[in-house]
Amino acid sequence: MTNIEINTEIIKLDAFLKWSGFVVNGSDAKLIISEGAVKVNGEVETRRGRKLTKGDKIEVENECYIIV
Repeated sequence: MTNIEINTEIIKLDAFLKWSGFVVNGSDAKLIISEGAVKVNGEVETRRGRKLTKGDKIEVENECYIIV
């Protein structure tokens, strides 16, 4: 599990994927989210605008991140 520190109270899922370095651009984030390849707190999330806060756990292709 990788801790990812954010400097705001919330971050949108697509922005988080870019911030964490998992994807390079927004179109890549949109694609993997729409394919159902991303889980937030154990549930598949298909909304790229999903707001994440500290403590949320994000899983993508066997990678696990937690927002701190």
